[in-house]
Amino acid sequence: MAIQIPSHTLAKIHLKALHTKSFPILFSLSFTVFINMFCFAQDLPITRKPIKPVSELNDTLRLAIDTLTLPATRPIKLTENDSIKNDTLPKQKETLTAIVNYKATDFVRLNQKLNQTTLYNEAKVDYGDMNITAGIIVIDHSSKTVYAGRIKDSAGVYTQKPVFTQGPNIIEPDSIIFNTDTKKALIFNSKTEQSGGTIVAEVTKRENDSVLFMKNAIYTTAENLDDPEYYFKMRKAKVVPGKKVVTGLTNLFIYDVPTPIGLPFAYFPMSKDQTSGVIIPTPGQDLGSSDRGYNLQNGGYYFAISEYFDLAVLGDYFTNGSYGLRLENSYALRYRFRGNLSIRYENLINSERGFPDFSKSTIYNIRWSHTQDAKANPNSRFSASVNLGSSRYFQQSINQNNLAQTQNNTLASSVSYSKTFPGEPQVNMNVTATHSQNTNTQDINLTLPTFQGSVSRIFPFAPSVGTKKGIIQNINLQYNVRAENRINTNDSVFFKSEMFDDAKIGAVHSVPVSTNFKVFKYFSMSANANFEENWTYNTINKFQDEEGDIITEDLNGFDRFLTYNFSTSIGTTIYGLFDFEKEGRDPKIQKIRHVMRPSISYNINPAFDQYYDTFEVVDANGTTVGDMRREEYTRFQGSLFGTPGNNFSSAMRLSVGNNFEAKVRSNDSTATEPEKIKLLDNLNFETSYNFAGDSLKISAVRVSGGTTILDNKMNINFGAILDPYALDNNNQKIDKFNINNGGSLFRLTSANFNVSYSITSDSFDREPEDDRGRDESLRSGGRDDDLFGTTQDFADQRLSDDDDDEEEEISEFYNFSIPWKLRLAYAATYSNAARQNTISNNSLMFSGDVELSPRWSVGVSSGYDFVNKGFTQTQFRFERDLLSWRMNFSYVPFGPYSQWNFFIGISSSMLQDLKYDKRRQPDQRL
Repeated sequence: MAIQIPSHTLAKIHLKALHTKSFPILFSLSFTVFINMFCFAQDLPITRKPIKPVSELNDTLRLAIDTLTLPATRPIKLTENDSIKNDTLPKQKETLTAIVNYKATDFVRLNQKLNQTTLYNEAKVDYGDMNITAGIIVIDHSSKTVYAGRIKDSAGVYTQKPVFTQGPNIIEPDSIIFNTDTKKALIFNSKTEQSGGTIVAEVTKRENDSVLFMKNAIYTTAENLDDPEYYFKMRKAKVVPGKKVVTGLTNLFIYDVPTPIGLPFAYFPMSKDQTSGVIIPTPGQDLGSSDRGYNLQNGGYYFAISEYFDLAVLGDYFTNGSYGLRLENSYALRYRFRGNLSIRYENLINSERGFPDFSKSTIYNIRWSHTQDAKANPNSRFSASVNLGSSRYFQQSINQNNLAQTQNNTLASSVSYSKTFPGEPQVNMNVTATHSQNTNTQDINLTLPTFQGSVSRIFPFAPSVGTKKGIIQNINLQYNVRAENRINTNDSVFFKSEMFDDAKIGAVHSVPVSTNFKVFKYFSMSANANFEENWTYNTINKFQDEEGDIITEDLNGFDRFLTYNFSTSIGTTIYGLFDFEKEGRDPKIQKIRHVMRPSISYNINPAFDQYYDTFEVVDANGTTVGDMRREEYTRFQGSLFGTPGNNFSSAMRLSVGNNFEAKVRSNDSTATEPEKIKLLDNLNFETSYNFAGDSLKISAVRVSGGTTILDNKMNINFGAILDPYALDNNNQKIDKFNINNGGSLFRLTSANFNVSYSITSDSFDREPEDDRGRDESLRSGGRDDDLFGTTQDFADQRLSDDDDDEEEEISEFYNFSIPWKLRLAYAATYSNAARQNTISNNSLMFSGDVELSPRWSVGVSSGYDFVNKGFTQTQFRFERDLLSWRMNFSYVPFGPYSQWNFFIGISSSMLQDLKYDKRRQPDQRL
């Protein structure tokens, strides 16, 4: 690259001189025009006649040419060669290969004697991919160098530091000397950003656009470069921008205080792309009842396989032989799908071999999440959410990430594929594999798989055009099929062949037929008929053996039964308005609106006695026919989708739904309309009456309701069951109303009440932010809050931090407004089905965080069980933001998972291995 004097600058200088000598200018122009008109250059006269071409004498083959095809005269064209054809002088390379743009606020000055151009105050030069901005820029055309530096303001302070940009590289020095020909540069007090960190060097020699040599440089991720909290002092360093930094003697400084943490040489990877590398483990010690000894946790290797797929292999090892292995994978393809896979396995050894408390066990957990982009295929979709493994994995795991998941009661999974076949009618298909696992009982329910198919609603009597009216035109029918292979097993035989011994296979086909119409203008009425055919491969046979035992024999083979039922319903919506406004009065509550939705339905279920059989049972002490009795059973007792009913049912169901809203006077004096608030979102009553029943015809009344108050911050839900029948002395329900037995109209058999409340110091201004660790808890089947504590992997928390772009200015005075968050959850359950009259569940859980200062916060999660009279799982949290560093401390003071964790490390993900982590693991109770 080279920079030369712009042409229009020279033109100005010559014109100023020419204006003073007008007569010589006109004479010169006239003479030049005259010479151009009558003079020729490089035009030589012809000195001899052209030589005509001679035919080849050696060519013996002669072609006969028809002379009629030739023109009358045929001139011969000859090409003459210019004697000055080739120029012997080499073509000079242009000094500039790109357009130069430059500007300055004060002046742009050309010094012809020194052959220099000076740009002063807010100077800027653009040349190709190079850009320089500075207070002053001096271009030396003879030496092909560019100098950029600072200038002094009116107070004598240096301002407008140079900024040198070439491609993606940006350097901010105090001054720079750059050679446009060799591309080399000498930079003083430069600041270079490399992959999230900043390198500040006293002297930098730029060899070319890809190599920098530095002397007395520091590397830091701190934001305040004038007074960084920490940095690595590098005496000599070689920097390849965007790739690596290789240094000599390097050691860590904290607030300009040297530390013994250092290396004789160091290598810092600076790649902007994903790169493979070693994950440094965290040392620890377990001296609890498990006595596993010293350990290394969360160490391994990260494989950056491609931009679509990666893999992290992590492991834990204890000196007594216990170990853990985890495979973590993430994958994504834009506009197609994304997901992650996690496989975790742990081999647990307690105590030492030969001791009486020695035990050994293995646990595992598999998690897989897959989502498909909606734009990938509108007619088919595949998704997966898998969380399965050992029932006691989260309770026994030796990894510290699972504190919040220790209270999980269930593990659930679902993998599904659905496809839609467009058309009229539309056909839908769905194949799903599900899994449900109880961590307390260790029972597992699987469906491998479940097939569901349906044909969209068909209106056979609908008109070809216009809307459907009346009973006949609204008649419609559908077809649905559901087939399952259901497996009920236990954790002990999971993934073994024995789990398939009790598998059940079946399918149910249903054809619902319905219609709807209006009655008396305000009532909506519907009539429905449902036909179901049940296919099963699991039937039974009952008989009494010779010893008098009733034997149930399982049979495998195809069998079927058909059932049907009829129902009709009528309902409407009633609106009521209570107006409290009166002339001359402006009450706080102006109106209350009550919306009621009553509904009455009638259902008939025939008895299907043809599917029932009987067998003879002989009493143990009887041998005659009079001592024999017959028991009834159905061979479909073991079928997957229920059994045919043998009791005729004719029942009427009544339900009422209610909603209450109010209009109140707004506290804002400028508001023109009243404010609408919710009193009750829903209040529902439901019961039924069986006309065909011989006793207990009225079912219990179910009451449920819920609402949200306090600007939707508090959720309240409640429910109750009211039974009209009385109990006998044995606490058995009898066919006698409770009011006729000396009691009340209804007997309260059970009730529940739940309330949750979330509030922050600024809850009326904005919603609370999501807490860290919530995604991890949800993926493992836990809660979406931190009432059971937060995830304990502090190293991973550093990678998910969201720093605010604009920080609040910290006042020198005391800020009395301390940010805080509080979450409350209360649950109570009352049981009185058999006169026990007890509170079976009564607990209060809470979680809160207080920000004592802009960089110091504390939190706690706990609760109290009033029935068992004890605290629930409790966790104390302390966090200190040390600008470029972070310190965390978590403490569980009591309980089976009592532990503490301490962490301090650099917040930047580039230096996440520079940390100190200390923990005490909980005592394992297998």
